[in-house]
Amino acid sequence: MLVAVDCIIFGFDGQALKLLLVKRHIEPEKGKWSLMGGFVQPDESFDNAAARVLHKLTGLEDVYMEQLCAFGNPGRDPIERTVSVAFFSLIDINKYIQQISHEYHAEWFPVKEIPPVIFDHIQMIEMAKDKLRTKAAFHPILFELLPEKFTLPQLQSLYEGIYDASLDKRNFSRKILSTSLLVKQKDKEKETSKRGAFYYKLDRKKYLNKFNAFLNFIPNHHKLK
Repeated sequence: MLVAVDCIIFGFDGQALKLLLVKRHIEPEKGKWSLMGGFVQPDESFDNAAARVLHKLTGLEDVYMEQLCAFGNPGRDPIERTVSVAFFSLIDINKYIQQISHEYHAEWFPVKEIPPVIFDHIQMIEMAKDKLRTKAAFHPILFELLPEKFTLPQLQSLYEGIYDASLDKRNFSRKILSTSLLVKQKDKEKETSKRGAFYYKLDRKKYLNKFNAFLNFIPNHHKLK
């Protein structure tokens, strides 16, 4: 029995939540869209194997990554019995897009427009989306997807993309500012509007202290649609 890892890589470009897929370069299903994955080496832990696969594709290290689930249906791979341990990671697209390896045909797709993918990868993706929604309601995890400076409209757009819902602007701003996680900057982003929106930065010290704290930022998030 072979053991592999697959990485569900989410990114945010300031407007939409996206997923990174690659074109599979071996049979079976050669040329079709796939998650980035690889086999676990004899001297590797699952976490180290996933970090290696992520680094090979993006050039990134020390990014947010979390083990999701093991997928072991006997028929999931038509060639050999393979168990895959899935991980999901969060990165800022604008900061790292130039580091993506050209060894693979990698492309970002909006999560609402994901093309057909191989094997059981769609199950992995849907499970990762559900996990992300649940965690984002109680933890400030989505800041891992944002650049160093961002606006409240960008942050709201990210939350709306996660939950596929429209959020009230004033209520959203009030709630997010009440967490005391953000530090207002003096400059504004003026590319998307004449008036402009102030930039904010994440207070990293408070972020680390509150990461495992119950925030309940999006109450009843399953009712937002």
